[in-house]
Amino acid sequence: MAVKNFLLLIAILTFSIPAFSEETPGVTGTQGETAGKFNGPGSDSPALQHSARLDPAAATQAWLDSVPRDKRKNSDAYFEGGYWLLLWNYFLAAAISILLLSSRISARLRDSVERITRYKNLQVACYSVIYLLLVYVLSFPLNVYEHFFREHQYGLATQNFPAWFQEQFIGLGITLVAGSIFLVVLYAVFRRAPKTWWIWGTAIAVVFSFFILIIAPVFIEPLFNTYKPLTKPEISEAILTMARANQIPVDQVFEVDASRQTTRVSANVSGILGTTRIALNDNLLKQCTLPEIRAVMAHEMGHYVLNHGAKLMTYLGIFVLIGFALTRMLFDAAVKRWGEKWRVRGIADLAGLPLLALIFSTFLFLATPLLNTLVRVTEREADAFGINTSREPDGMAKVALKLGAYRKLNPTPLEEFIFFDHPSGRARIRMAMDWKAANLPAGENLSPNR
Repeated sequence: MAVKNFLLLIAILTFSIPAFSEETPGVTGTQGETAGKFNGPGSDSPALQHSARLDPAAATQAWLDSVPRDKRKNSDAYFEGGYWLLLWNYFLAAAISILLLSSRISARLRDSVERITRYKNLQVACYSVIYLLLVYVLSFPLNVYEHFFREHQYGLATQNFPAWFQEQFIGLGITLVAGSIFLVVLYAVFRRAPKTWWIWGTAIAVVFSFFILIIAPVFIEPLFNTYKPLTKPEISEAILTMARANQIPVDQVFEVDASRQTTRVSANVSGILGTTRIALNDNLLKQCTLPEIRAVMAHEMGHYVLNHGAKLMTYLGIFVLIGFALTRMLFDAAVKRWGEKWRVRGIADLAGLPLLALIFSTFLFLATPLLNTLVRVTEREADAFGINTSREPDGMAKVALKLGAYRKLNPTPLEEFIFFDHPSGRARIRMAMDWKAANLPAGENLSPNR
Protein backbone atom coordinates (compact mmCIF):
# COMPACT_ATOMS: atom_id res chain seq x y z
CA MET A 1 0.00 0.00 0.00
CA ALA A 2 1.07 3.57 -0.56
CA VAL A 3 0.91 4.22 3.18
CA LYS A 4 3.62 1.63 3.70
CA ASN A 5 5.69 3.12 0.89
CA PHE A 6 5.36 6.51 2.54
CA LEU A 7 6.50 5.16 5.90
CA LEU A 8 9.41 3.36 4.25
CA LEU A 9 10.56 6.51 2.48
CA ILE A 10 10.45 8.53 5.71
CA ALA A 11 12.36 5.72 7.43
CA ILE A 12 15.16 5.70 4.86
CA LEU A 13 15.46 9.47 4.90
CA THR A 14 15.33 10.05 8.62
CA PHE A 15 14.47 7.39 11.14
CA SER A 16 13.42 3.79 11.62
CA ILE A 17 9.83 2.85 11.00
CA PRO A 18 9.82 -0.74 9.76
CA ALA A 19 8.30 -1.38 6.37
CA PHE A 20 6.22 -4.23 7.54
CA SER A 21 5.45 -6.29 4.53
CA GLU A 22 2.18 -7.73 5.77
CA GLU A 23 1.02 -7.40 9.34
CA THR A 24 1.97 -4.07 10.83
CA PRO A 25 0.21 -3.83 14.21
CA GLY A 26 -2.16 -0.91 14.13
CA VAL A 27 -1.62 -0.10 10.45
CA THR A 28 -2.00 -3.05 8.11
CA GLY A 29 -2.95 -6.70 8.36
CA THR A 30 -2.37 -10.29 7.37
CA GLN A 31 -1.96 -10.65 3.64
CA GLY A 32 -1.99 -13.76 1.50
CA GLU A 33 -2.65 -14.99 -2.02
CA THR A 34 -5.57 -16.45 -3.82
CA ALA A 35 -7.61 -18.96 -1.87
CA GLY A 36 -9.05 -22.24 -3.02
CA LYS A 37 -6.07 -23.33 -5.11
CA PHE A 38 -4.93 -25.83 -2.52
CA ASN A 39 -6.69 -26.74 0.71
CA GLY A 40 -4.24 -28.98 2.47
CA PRO A 41 -4.22 -32.72 3.00
CA GLY A 42 -7.44 -34.69 2.87
CA SER A 43 -9.28 -35.88 5.93
CA ASP A 44 -8.13 -39.43 5.28
CA SER A 45 -4.52 -38.49 6.06
CA PRO A 46 -3.41 -40.66 9.02
CA ALA A 47 -1.67 -37.66 10.56
CA LEU A 48 -4.89 -35.65 10.67
CA GLN A 49 -7.69 -38.03 11.62
CA HIS A 50 -8.02 -37.14 15.32
CA SER A 51 -5.99 -35.63 18.12
CA ALA A 52 -5.38 -38.93 19.91
CA ARG A 53 -3.25 -40.06 16.97
CA LEU A 54 -2.13 -36.71 15.59
CA ASP A 55 1.59 -36.38 14.91
CA PRO A 56 2.24 -32.61 14.63
CA ALA A 57 5.45 -33.04 12.64
CA ALA A 58 3.83 -35.42 10.16
CA ALA A 59 0.73 -33.23 9.94
CA THR A 60 2.86 -30.17 9.21
CA GLN A 61 4.70 -31.98 6.45
CA ALA A 62 1.40 -33.20 5.00
CA TRP A 63 0.15 -29.62 4.75
CA LEU A 64 3.38 -28.50 3.09
CA ASP A 65 3.33 -31.43 0.68
CA SER A 66 -0.21 -30.48 -0.40
CA VAL A 67 1.12 -27.43 -2.27
CA PRO A 68 1.61 -28.21 -5.98
CA ARG A 69 5.23 -28.15 -7.07
CA ASP A 70 4.73 -25.36 -9.63
CA LYS A 71 3.08 -23.09 -7.07
CA ARG A 72 5.83 -23.72 -4.55
CA LYS A 73 8.45 -22.93 -7.18
CA ASN A 74 6.66 -19.71 -8.13
CA SER A 75 6.32 -18.47 -4.56
CA ASP A 76 9.93 -19.34 -3.75
CA ALA A 77 11.11 -17.39 -6.80
CA TYR A 78 9.03 -14.37 -5.81
CA PHE A 79 10.25 -14.32 -2.23
CA GLU A 80 13.89 -15.04 -3.01
CA GLY A 81 13.82 -12.22 -5.56
CA GLY A 82 13.05 -9.96 -2.61
CA TYR A 83 16.48 -10.76 -1.16
CA TRP A 84 18.08 -9.06 -4.14
CA LEU A 85 15.59 -6.20 -4.13
CA LEU A 86 16.57 -5.46 -0.54
CA LEU A 87 20.16 -5.07 -1.75
CA TRP A 88 19.30 -3.07 -4.88
CA ASN A 89 17.08 -0.69 -2.92
CA TYR A 90 19.92 -0.02 -0.52
CA PHE A 91 22.44 0.49 -3.33
CA LEU A 92 20.06 2.87 -5.07
CA ALA A 93 19.43 4.90 -1.91
CA ALA A 94 23.18 5.08 -1.29
CA ALA A 95 23.92 6.04 -4.89
CA ILE A 96 21.35 8.86 -4.82
CA SER A 97 22.84 10.28 -1.63
CA ILE A 98 26.41 10.07 -2.97
CA LEU A 99 25.32 11.70 -6.25
CA LEU A 100 23.66 14.63 -4.48
CA LEU A 101 26.71 15.14 -2.27
CA SER A 102 29.59 14.62 -4.73
CA SER A 103 27.98 16.66 -7.50
CA ARG A 104 27.19 19.41 -4.96
CA ILE A 105 23.57 19.40 -6.11
CA SER A 106 22.57 19.37 -2.45
CA ALA A 107 24.82 22.34 -1.66
CA ARG A 108 23.49 24.34 -4.62
CA LEU A 109 19.93 23.52 -3.59
CA ARG A 110 20.69 24.80 -0.08
CA ASP A 111 22.18 27.99 -1.50
CA SER A 112 19.08 28.53 -3.63
CA VAL A 113 16.60 28.23 -0.77
CA GLU A 114 18.76 30.48 1.41
CA ARG A 115 18.55 33.15 -1.29
CA ILE A 116 14.77 32.76 -1.52
CA THR A 117 14.08 33.31 2.18
CA ARG A 118 15.93 34.07 5.38
CA TYR A 119 13.49 32.11 7.55
CA LYS A 120 15.15 28.85 8.58
CA ASN A 121 11.98 26.78 8.82
CA LEU A 122 10.85 27.89 5.39
CA GLN A 123 14.29 27.08 4.00
CA VAL A 124 13.99 23.55 5.38
CA ALA A 125 10.49 23.15 3.96
CA CYS A 126 11.53 24.28 0.48
CA TYR A 127 14.66 22.13 0.47
CA SER A 128 12.72 19.11 1.76
CA VAL A 129 10.09 19.27 -0.98
CA ILE A 130 12.69 19.47 -3.74
CA TYR A 131 14.88 16.82 -2.13
CA LEU A 132 12.00 14.36 -1.70
CA LEU A 133 10.93 14.95 -5.29
CA LEU A 134 14.47 14.26 -6.52
CA VAL A 135 14.67 11.04 -4.52
CA TYR A 136 11.28 9.93 -5.84
CA VAL A 137 12.16 10.64 -9.48
CA LEU A 138 15.58 8.98 -9.29
CA SER A 139 14.17 5.88 -7.60
CA PHE A 140 11.07 5.66 -9.81
CA PRO A 141 12.41 3.06 -12.31
CA LEU A 142 13.11 0.54 -9.55
CA ASN A 143 9.87 1.49 -7.82
CA VAL A 144 7.75 0.85 -10.90
CA TYR A 145 9.49 -2.48 -11.54
CA GLU A 146 9.22 -3.69 -7.94
CA HIS A 147 5.70 -2.55 -7.14
CA PHE A 148 3.97 -2.70 -10.53
CA PHE A 149 5.57 -4.93 -13.16
CA ARG A 150 6.88 -7.54 -10.75
CA GLU A 151 3.57 -7.77 -8.87
CA HIS A 152 1.74 -8.31 -12.15
CA GLN A 153 4.35 -10.85 -13.26
CA TYR A 154 3.53 -13.03 -10.24
CA GLY A 155 -0.22 -12.46 -10.40
CA LEU A 156 -0.44 -10.41 -7.21
CA ALA A 157 -1.70 -7.11 -8.65
CA THR A 158 -4.92 -6.09 -10.41
CA GLN A 159 -4.46 -2.38 -11.17
CA ASN A 160 -3.59 -0.97 -14.56
CA PHE A 161 -0.73 1.49 -14.73
CA PRO A 162 -2.76 4.74 -14.71
CA ALA A 163 -4.61 3.66 -11.55
CA TRP A 164 -1.38 2.55 -9.90
CA PHE A 165 0.39 5.77 -10.80
CA GLN A 166 -2.51 7.84 -9.47
CA GLU A 167 -2.11 6.18 -6.08
CA GLN A 168 1.64 6.72 -6.27
CA PHE A 169 0.96 10.39 -6.88
CA ILE A 170 -1.32 10.57 -3.83
CA GLY A 171 1.31 8.82 -1.74
CA LEU A 172 3.95 11.24 -2.98
CA GLY A 173 1.78 14.16 -1.92
CA ILE A 174 1.42 12.70 1.58
CA THR A 175 5.17 12.14 1.73
CA LEU A 176 5.95 15.71 0.69
CA VAL A 177 3.67 17.18 3.33
CA ALA A 178 4.49 14.84 6.22
CA GLY A 179 8.17 14.52 5.33
CA SER A 180 8.62 18.28 5.14
CA ILE A 181 6.92 18.80 8.50
CA PHE A 182 9.09 16.16 10.11
CA LEU A 183 12.29 17.59 8.66
CA VAL A 184 11.38 21.14 9.70
CA VAL A 185 11.06 19.95 13.29
CA LEU A 186 14.17 17.77 13.08
CA TYR A 187 16.34 20.58 11.72
CA ALA A 188 15.08 22.92 14.41
CA VAL A 189 16.45 20.36 16.87
CA PHE A 190 19.75 20.25 14.94
CA ARG A 191 20.13 24.03 15.22
CA ARG A 192 19.26 24.26 18.91
CA ALA A 193 20.98 21.11 20.17
CA PRO A 194 23.91 20.28 17.84
CA LYS A 195 25.55 18.08 20.50
CA THR A 196 22.50 16.21 21.80
CA TRP A 197 20.29 16.20 18.70
CA TRP A 198 20.40 12.39 18.56
CA ILE A 199 18.47 12.22 21.86
CA TRP A 200 15.88 14.85 20.99
CA GLY A 201 15.67 13.57 17.42
CA THR A 202 14.68 10.14 18.71
CA ALA A 203 11.86 11.70 20.73
CA ILE A 204 10.64 13.55 17.65
CA ALA A 205 10.73 10.35 15.56
CA VAL A 206 8.71 8.40 18.13
CA VAL A 207 6.12 11.17 18.50
CA PHE A 208 5.83 11.49 14.73
CA SER A 209 5.31 7.75 14.21
CA PHE A 210 2.73 7.72 17.04
CA PHE A 211 0.89 10.53 15.28
CA ILE A 212 0.90 8.54 12.02
CA LEU A 213 -0.64 5.55 13.83
CA ILE A 214 -3.47 7.77 15.04
CA ILE A 215 -4.32 9.51 11.78
CA ALA A 216 -3.65 6.69 9.28
CA PRO A 217 -6.95 4.80 9.71
CA VAL A 218 -9.02 7.98 9.64
CA PHE A 219 -7.30 10.24 7.13
CA ILE A 220 -4.71 8.35 5.08
CA GLU A 221 -6.00 4.85 4.34
CA PRO A 222 -9.39 6.09 3.02
CA LEU A 223 -7.49 7.99 0.33
CA PHE A 224 -6.63 4.67 -1.28
CA ASN A 225 -9.58 2.42 -0.46
CA THR A 226 -13.26 2.62 0.43
CA TYR A 227 -14.28 1.35 3.86
CA LYS A 228 -17.90 0.33 4.34
CA PRO A 229 -19.71 -1.70 7.02
CA LEU A 230 -19.66 -5.44 6.38
CA THR A 231 -23.13 -6.61 5.34
CA LYS A 232 -22.68 -10.34 6.03
CA PRO A 233 -23.95 -10.82 9.61
CA GLU A 234 -22.78 -14.42 9.82
CA ILE A 235 -19.22 -13.17 9.40
CA SER A 236 -19.40 -9.84 11.24
CA GLU A 237 -21.08 -11.37 14.28
CA ALA A 238 -18.44 -14.12 14.49
CA ILE A 239 -15.74 -11.44 14.45
CA LEU A 240 -17.51 -9.15 16.93
CA THR A 241 -18.04 -12.06 19.31
CA MET A 242 -14.27 -12.52 19.51
CA ALA A 243 -13.77 -8.76 19.80
CA ARG A 244 -16.23 -8.46 22.70
CA ALA A 245 -14.60 -11.42 24.47
CA ASN A 246 -11.29 -9.53 24.31
CA GLN A 247 -12.75 -6.09 25.17
CA ILE A 248 -11.88 -4.47 21.85
CA PRO A 249 -14.00 -1.27 21.70
CA VAL A 250 -15.77 -1.71 18.34
CA ASP A 251 -19.37 -2.35 17.38
CA GLN A 252 -19.04 -3.00 13.65
CA VAL A 253 -16.72 -4.56 11.09
CA PHE A 254 -15.61 -2.81 7.89
CA GLU A 255 -14.99 -4.21 4.43
CA VAL A 256 -12.25 -2.77 2.22
CA ASP A 257 -12.25 -2.87 -1.59
CA ALA A 258 -8.64 -4.10 -1.88
CA SER A 259 -9.41 -6.29 -4.89
CA ARG A 260 -9.11 -3.22 -7.08
CA GLN A 261 -5.40 -3.24 -6.27
CA THR A 262 -4.30 -6.75 -5.32
CA THR A 263 -5.21 -10.43 -5.16
CA ARG A 264 -3.90 -10.77 -1.60
CA VAL A 265 -6.16 -11.25 1.38
CA SER A 266 -5.80 -8.74 4.17
CA ALA A 267 -7.26 -7.70 7.52
CA ASN A 268 -6.39 -5.44 10.41
CA VAL A 269 -7.39 -4.16 13.81
CA SER A 270 -6.01 -0.66 13.70
CA GLY A 271 -6.13 2.67 15.47
CA ILE A 272 -5.68 4.04 18.97
CA LEU A 273 -7.23 6.76 21.14
CA GLY A 274 -10.75 6.31 19.83
CA THR A 275 -9.87 5.43 16.22
CA THR A 276 -9.93 1.64 16.70
CA ARG A 277 -11.36 -0.16 13.68
CA ILE A 278 -11.69 -3.78 12.56
CA ALA A 279 -11.47 -4.19 8.79
CA LEU A 280 -11.02 -7.04 6.35
CA ASN A 281 -10.68 -6.80 2.61
CA ASP A 282 -13.04 -8.19 0.01
CA ASN A 283 -10.44 -10.72 -1.13
CA LEU A 284 -10.54 -12.32 2.30
CA LEU A 285 -14.33 -12.53 2.12
CA LYS A 286 -14.31 -14.05 -1.36
CA GLN A 287 -11.41 -16.44 -1.00
CA CYS A 288 -11.57 -17.76 2.56
CA THR A 289 -13.95 -19.85 4.62
CA LEU A 290 -15.34 -18.68 7.96
CA PRO A 291 -12.80 -20.74 9.98
CA GLU A 292 -9.97 -19.12 8.00
CA ILE A 293 -11.45 -15.65 8.50
CA ARG A 294 -11.78 -16.30 12.22
CA ALA A 295 -8.14 -17.41 12.39
CA VAL A 296 -6.97 -14.28 10.56
CA MET A 297 -9.07 -11.87 12.61
CA ALA A 298 -8.10 -13.48 15.91
CA HIS A 299 -4.44 -13.00 14.94
CA GLU A 300 -5.07 -9.32 14.21
CA MET A 301 -6.91 -8.91 17.53
CA GLY A 302 -3.82 -10.36 19.16
CA HIS A 303 -1.78 -7.40 17.98
CA TYR A 304 -4.30 -5.05 19.57
CA VAL A 305 -4.82 -6.89 22.85
CA LEU A 306 -1.11 -7.55 23.35
CA ASN A 307 -0.27 -3.87 22.72
CA HIS A 308 2.16 -4.69 19.96
CA GLY A 309 1.96 -1.20 18.52
CA ALA A 310 3.20 0.32 21.78
CA LYS A 311 5.79 -2.41 22.28
CA LEU A 312 7.22 -2.01 18.80
CA MET A 313 7.23 1.75 19.26
CA THR A 314 9.33 1.27 22.39
CA TYR A 315 11.71 -1.18 20.73
CA LEU A 316 12.10 1.08 17.73
CA GLY A 317 12.64 4.11 19.93
CA ILE A 318 15.64 2.32 21.42
CA PHE A 319 16.74 1.26 17.95
CA VAL A 320 16.49 4.81 16.59
CA LEU A 321 18.38 6.16 19.58
CA ILE A 322 21.27 3.81 18.87
CA GLY A 323 21.08 4.56 15.15
CA PHE A 324 21.08 8.31 15.68
CA ALA A 325 24.01 8.05 18.12
CA LEU A 326 26.04 6.16 15.52
CA THR A 327 24.89 8.56 12.81
CA ARG A 328 26.08 11.54 14.85
CA MET A 329 29.59 10.11 15.18
CA LEU A 330 29.85 9.05 11.54
CA PHE A 331 28.30 12.29 10.26
CA ASP A 332 30.83 14.44 12.13
CA ALA A 333 33.71 12.26 10.93
CA ALA A 334 32.51 12.43 7.31
CA VAL A 335 32.14 16.21 7.44
CA LYS A 336 35.71 16.56 8.74
CA ARG A 337 36.96 14.34 5.92
CA TRP A 338 34.81 15.46 2.95
CA GLY A 339 32.81 18.44 4.18
CA GLU A 340 34.81 21.01 2.23
CA LYS A 341 34.50 18.99 -0.98
CA TRP A 342 30.74 18.58 -0.54
CA ARG A 343 30.30 22.09 0.90
CA VAL A 344 28.59 20.66 3.96
CA ARG A 345 29.12 22.71 7.11
CA GLY A 346 27.58 20.54 9.84
CA ILE A 347 24.56 18.69 11.07
CA ALA A 348 22.30 21.79 10.88
CA ASP A 349 23.31 22.41 7.26
CA LEU A 350 20.57 21.36 4.84
CA ALA A 351 23.18 20.26 2.31
CA GLY A 352 24.05 17.42 4.68
CA LEU A 353 20.64 15.70 4.50
CA PRO A 354 21.81 13.20 1.83
CA LEU A 355 24.73 12.30 4.12
CA LEU A 356 22.34 11.80 7.02
CA ALA A 357 20.17 9.60 4.80
CA LEU A 358 23.20 7.63 3.55
CA ILE A 359 24.46 6.82 7.04
CA PHE A 360 21.08 5.93 8.47
CA SER A 361 19.97 3.86 5.47
CA THR A 362 23.22 1.89 5.82
CA PHE A 363 22.42 1.31 9.47
CA LEU A 364 18.91 0.16 8.55
CA PHE A 365 20.26 -2.20 5.90
CA LEU A 366 22.80 -3.81 8.22
CA ALA A 367 20.21 -4.09 10.99
CA THR A 368 17.68 -5.91 8.77
CA PRO A 369 17.93 -9.23 10.68
CA LEU A 370 17.41 -7.46 14.01
CA LEU A 371 14.43 -5.45 12.76
CA ASN A 372 12.88 -8.55 11.21
CA THR A 373 13.38 -10.49 14.45
CA LEU A 374 11.64 -7.80 16.51
CA VAL A 375 8.60 -7.93 14.25
CA ARG A 376 8.69 -11.72 13.86
CA VAL A 377 8.55 -12.20 17.64
CA THR A 378 5.41 -10.08 17.91
CA GLU A 379 3.87 -11.94 14.97
CA ARG A 380 4.46 -15.26 16.68
CA GLU A 381 2.84 -13.90 19.84
CA ALA A 382 -0.17 -12.81 17.76
CA ASP A 383 -0.27 -16.28 16.18
CA ALA A 384 -0.41 -17.89 19.63
CA PHE A 385 -3.14 -15.49 20.73
CA GLY A 386 -5.04 -16.09 17.51
CA ILE A 387 -5.04 -19.88 17.70
CA ASN A 388 -6.19 -19.80 21.32
CA THR A 389 -8.94 -17.29 20.53
CA SER A 390 -10.26 -18.74 17.28
CA ARG A 391 -9.58 -22.42 18.05
CA GLU A 392 -9.21 -22.92 14.30
CA PRO A 393 -5.96 -24.86 13.73
CA ASP A 394 -6.92 -25.98 10.23
CA GLY A 395 -8.06 -22.47 9.36
CA MET A 396 -4.69 -21.16 10.51
CA ALA A 397 -2.87 -23.80 8.45
CA LYS A 398 -4.87 -22.97 5.31
CA VAL A 399 -4.14 -19.26 5.68
CA ALA A 400 -0.44 -20.05 6.13
CA LEU A 401 -0.52 -21.91 2.81
CA LYS A 402 -2.17 -18.94 1.12
CA LEU A 403 0.46 -16.62 2.52
CA GLY A 404 2.90 -19.08 1.00
CA ALA A 405 1.74 -18.06 -2.47
CA TYR A 406 4.20 -15.18 -2.24
CA ARG A 407 6.33 -16.08 0.78
CA LYS A 408 8.68 -19.04 0.91
CA LEU A 409 6.90 -21.74 2.92
CA ASN A 410 9.86 -23.80 4.05
CA PRO A 411 13.00 -21.63 4.31
CA THR A 412 16.28 -22.56 5.93
CA PRO A 413 16.77 -21.29 9.51
CA LEU A 414 19.28 -18.70 8.28
CA GLU A 415 16.86 -17.41 5.64
CA GLU A 416 14.10 -17.10 8.19
CA PHE A 417 16.38 -15.21 10.61
CA ILE A 418 17.62 -12.70 8.04
CA PHE A 419 14.73 -12.15 5.66
CA PHE A 420 11.47 -13.08 7.41
CA ASP A 421 9.60 -10.44 9.40
CA HIS A 422 6.87 -13.06 10.03
CA PRO A 423 7.11 -16.71 11.02
CA SER A 424 7.44 -18.96 8.00
CA GLY A 425 4.50 -21.00 6.79
CA ARG A 426 6.17 -24.11 8.17
CA ALA A 427 6.48 -22.55 11.65
CA ARG A 428 2.89 -21.34 11.63
CA ILE A 429 1.45 -24.67 10.53
CA ARG A 430 3.54 -26.47 13.15
CA MET A 431 2.15 -24.16 15.85
CA ALA A 432 -1.38 -24.93 14.64
CA MET A 433 -0.76 -28.67 14.62
CA ASP A 434 0.87 -28.61 18.06
CA TRP A 435 -2.17 -26.76 19.39
CA LYS A 436 -4.48 -29.17 17.63
CA ALA A 437 -2.80 -32.21 19.17
CA ALA A 438 -2.86 -30.69 22.65
CA ASN A 439 -6.31 -29.10 22.74
CA LEU A 440 -8.91 -30.79 20.58
CA PRO A 441 -10.61 -33.83 22.14
CA ALA A 442 -10.06 -37.27 20.72
CA GLY A 443 -12.62 -38.30 18.14
CA GLU A 444 -13.51 -34.73 17.10
CA ASN A 445 -13.79 -34.25 13.35
CA LEU A 446 -10.45 -32.72 12.43
CA SER A 447 -10.82 -32.69 8.67
CA PRO A 448 -8.78 -29.75 7.28
CA ASN A 449 -11.49 -29.34 4.62
CA ARG A 450 -14.35 -28.75 7.03
